[in-house]
Amino acid sequence: MQPEEIKGPSGKRLVDIDELSGYLSLPKSTIYTWVCTRKIPSSCIVKFGRALRFEVAEIDRWVNAHKVIG
Repeated sequence: MQPEEIKGPSGKRLVDIDELSGYLSLPKSTIYTWVCTRKIPSSCIVKFGRALRFEVAEIDRWVNAHKVIG
């Protein structure tokens, strides 16, 4: 039995920069900056040559780890 995969807004496991931008409601330039400065962990990023893809399950874990609890 395989574990259930977490899928992104388009039903995919991996999303591109445009989809991630919409998913996080952030400009693409911010995401590129965060990738270069390693603010987004490498566990979230998959590289195919120069193309970046992002693992939705890892992005969700990263976002949840940064929640502010009041």
